Amino acid sequence: MIAPRKIYIPLLVTVISLSAQTPQQAPGYYRAKLGVFLVTALSDGTAPREMDKILSNPGAAALQYNADREKEPVALSINAYVIHGGSHWILIDTGAGELFGATSGRLITNMKAAGIDPKQIDTVLLTHIHADHSGGLTVGGRMQFPNATIYVDKRDVELFVNRSDTASDSPDMSRIVKESRATIGPYLSAGKVVEIERDGPVVLGIESRTQSGHTPGHTAYLVESAGHKMLFWGDIVHAAEVQFARPEITVQYDVDPGKAIKQRLRQFEFAAESGIVVASDHISFPGLGHVRKLASGYAWLPLPYSASVVEIDPK
Repeated sequence: MIAPRKIYIPLLVTVISLSAQTPQQAPGYYRAKLGVFLVTALSDGTAPREMDKILSNPGAAALQYNADREKEPVALSINAYVIHGGSHWILIDTGAGELFGATSGRLITNMKAAGIDPKQIDTVLLTHIHADHSGGLTVGGRMQFPNATIYVDKRDVELFVNRSDTASDSPDMSRIVKESRATIGPYLSAGKVVEIERDGPVVLGIESRTQSGHTPGHTAYLVESAGHKMLFWGDIVHAAEVQFARPEITVQYDVDPGKAIKQRLRQFEFAAESGIVVASDHISFPGLGHVRKLASGYAWLPLPYSASVVEIDPK
């Protein structure tokens, strides 16, 4: 009897050296259709934050994040979105640019990886003026979107850019004002800023919706194409693991926490009742999903990943 031959299959092992530098993720972009529009979610990176320190109820935050086995600091996604329709290229928020350190500021890199030239952007819609939303407008003194018109609520421009400096300004306010003048200031000087003063149509099937609270001019954008709708709500949520179940929990960055709670409840109710697709700047990339009403509080239902570019709001 002949013994069976042993077959040896070589094992391929890939070794990645971590000594030179920290390895990076693949380019962060994700595409979907909205009617005749193409929506591209873009990652600007993450912002590490200690949630038990920035949320108004540290106990609830610590309990929830511990239950989910997340360690502090938690990496909050920084998301931005490009809408392409016809000849228009519209960017909603711009990431942090150079203001938040090494874990962020990747918008332009990921935009180019997605085949989008920053010079193609003709419209930038800011949900509000904060470093992680408007900081990417200008980097190293250079406008990143030189052919774009910037839309932002007038109240944020007044508070964070055109205000009169006073000795009573807190260090945080002084820093925000300095950063805002450096990033949105060049566009103001060039006459490229349109200050939104009321709700209504902005451009190409997009309307602004005031949601004052997080900042005085905090704005959502409702996008509609061929009967398909999507809501870009900015900073309604920072801590999805906590704030959907407990909408009354605020974050230290809220200018008016009371109003921020009311707007969060308003948008949760609207999204849950309408079933609209929501794009959220700080929910884990790509930040796309639905809101569901529960017996107590709400829940976030992320859209399932699709390997192909599909309609984001199927009818």
